[in-house]
Amino acid sequence: MTEILSTSTPLRVVIACDTFPPDINGASRFAERLASGLVRDGHEVHVIAPAHNMTFGSFTEVHDGSSMTVHRIKSYRVIQHKTLRYVWPFTLKKKADRLLGKIKPHAVHINSHVIVGRFVMKSAQELGVRVIATNHIMPENLIKYSLVIPRWAERWVMDLAWKDAGRVLAKADVVTTPTRRAATLLEEASGLTGVLAISCGIEASKFANRTPTSNKEPRILFLGRLDYEKHIHNLLKAVALLPKNLNVKVEIVGDGGEREYLEKLAKDLAIDQDVEFRGHITDLELPKAYERATLFAMPSIAELQSIATMEAMASGRPVVAADAMALPHLVHDGDNGYLFPPDDVVAFADRLLKVLTASQEELDRLSENSLHLIQSHDIETTIKIFEGLYRGDAKQPEESADNLATYSLPIGQLSKGLSRSIMLARKSSAELRARAEEAGAELRDRAQEARGEVIERIGEVRDDVVFAARRIEIRVRKGVKKAAERLRREEQ
Repeated sequence: MTEILSTSTPLRVVIACDTFPPDINGASRFAERLASGLVRDGHEVHVIAPAHNMTFGSFTEVHDGSSMTVHRIKSYRVIQHKTLRYVWPFTLKKKADRLLGKIKPHAVHINSHVIVGRFVMKSAQELGVRVIATNHIMPENLIKYSLVIPRWAERWVMDLAWKDAGRVLAKADVVTTPTRRAATLLEEASGLTGVLAISCGIEASKFANRTPTSNKEPRILFLGRLDYEKHIHNLLKAVALLPKNLNVKVEIVGDGGEREYLEKLAKDLAIDQDVEFRGHITDLELPKAYERATLFAMPSIAELQSIATMEAMASGRPVVAADAMALPHLVHDGDNGYLFPPDDVVAFADRLLKVLTASQEELDRLSENSLHLIQSHDIETTIKIFEGLYRGDAKQPEESADNLATYSLPIGQLSKGLSRSIMLARKSSAELRARAEEAGAELRDRAQEARGEVIERIGEVRDDVVFAARRIEIRVRKGVKKAAERLRREEQ
């Protein structure tokens, strides 16, 4: 039985991940925001994750504005994936033993049971450390990157993978996943029971804006990994079915193994002039991408939550998404957007058209409902729930507010009072974001000025060094000349 810690005791937490920034995916971003939030709350955070290049060891890194210790384990690139890396498992247990023995954490939070989390959990259990496990993985998402599994065996292998997940995760003190739908899937597929649904959460104020949703210049945004399970090809095919006179633009943010195929597909569909592949963008550019969109599209069939969809909702944007996995948890059909049957391109185009041709009054309604629904996904609430789990609170922890029965009720039109409170919250959050951006810009300007001063000083020093070198050179030449003349006189 692990010790229950007082709420006044600062925690020392290890977060173990198979993916962590600079990786860009939902699991990576959740781990980053959780770690950053814990640091802001006064806790000591250590992250164990694969190195993102050939440099490995323990480093102080800044993530989401917070400084933390990241222990980078030597890793290797997955050949058939553009960015994914893995750690050699056979020496990992020994490394985990050494790290945990040195850190002496109050709790370990694994964010993957595949490699890193699996071995860190073993070490934690041997030390009697409390383990929280969050599942972000569907085997269906990983099977496509295997070079050795034939198609006929995929279903069998996926069943084995789910059972393996159950065996590993069952050893944790608490198992969580982002939504109730994902929790039910995990329980049914792996045999686990008592899985808690806790939203990944987002800091909604970072995406707040006062720009109304508009279809005067219709723009569809997709943001995420450009990999097969996201089914971005269906988005391109659906856009090709839209009336040409709408002049719809598509902005695709992110990168992945499907990018070249998608670029070629856009060209084959004769919509390449209207589709912009932007690749990765900075955190500063991210809110602006949502802000200029008319709607956010998420055709993926394998989302256990979808942080990008939540960010779009926090931006007050309608969402058109596949009626698959946990997306219906976020997208309430007819309230803050529309759902379409997975892989039904015609239905997808129809739902896109509903938003792109909606009246301003209807766009405002969809936008308000997105803002209303996102309030249940506050990152601070998520962090508080996990803090309680780390401490070993004896009470059965509650799931996050988005899993209450009331969250799934139809909304229709918000009441005037609720609509007003949403708009006031949006205004204050937008002002907060503006002040943060101004402060950030000022810091960047100061850094640029300092950099300029340093460059100028380096230039001055360089000039001084050059001048001194020339003087030395002149002296040396004079000395050599005098020595040569002296030798000539002696020879004569």
